[in-house]
Amino acid sequence: MIEIDEQRGTVTVVAPDGGRRSLPMDSAEAFEAVSRAWLRCGWDVKHVYSFTWMGRPIIQLPEDIIRLQEVIHAVKPDLLIETGVAHGGSLVFYASLFEAMGKGRVVGVDIEVRPHNRAAIEAHPLSRLITLIEGSSIDAATVAKVRAQVRAEYKVMVVLDSNHTREHVLAELEAYAPLVSVGSYIVACDGIMRDLRGAPRTKPDWQWNNPAQAARDFVARHSEFAIEPPGFAFNEGSVRSAVTYWPDGYIRRVR
Repeated sequence: MIEIDEQRGTVTVVAPDGGRRSLPMDSAEAFEAVSRAWLRCGWDVKHVYSFTWMGRPIIQLPEDIIRLQEVIHAVKPDLLIETGVAHGGSLVFYASLFEAMGKGRVVGVDIEVRPHNRAAIEAHPLSRLITLIEGSSIDAATVAKVRAQVRAEYKVMVVLDSNHTREHVLAELEAYAPLVSVGSYIVACDGIMRDLRGAPRTKPDWQWNNPAQAARDFVARHSEFAIEPPGFAFNEGSVRSAVTYWPDGYIRRVR
């Protein structure tokens, strides 16, 4: 639990045993404590369900999208594969980056692309940079269709944002990680599930049944990959860690 005193400029962290630690509001530790509470509050009020990107709903934490943009700009992939399409906002986001960068396109995979979402995505001015593939992201036939989009010379990046169970994400990691280029990433979204015990719309098994656990299990089996947050491309402040829904989500191919 935390107590915020804006007048005094302090954040007090209260431990379960009643111990108290007062932190100056301008410290990295205070920012991290407040951020944890903000993330939980944001989940409870469905904060991420309030944004669009170039006309399409994008159900993502803004901080995650901006950080991901930094990674995409650094990696400069020829192809980005995303599982989980929803309204298509993320696909349009990637396509807009690729349009600005002058290279790259995106493949979106979903077990069902609803007709109204497909129509809106295909009518978007950036649709020429987007390919939609319908089918379960872990079905062999779907994976084969995705592989057919990859050329030998491509630098490939993958974002996993479909079914968030440990089993499903682990299966996606096994299926799509071989496509990832050395130095690029496969990103497992929404590992924050592990930290949301007791929150609305959660399940008791989320403590272990989540994408972050799948990521850790995957890298334990595959030494060519490592959980490696990309860090800050620019930081003139005292912030030390990202505010994110994707803890342990950035899996980098190291060899």
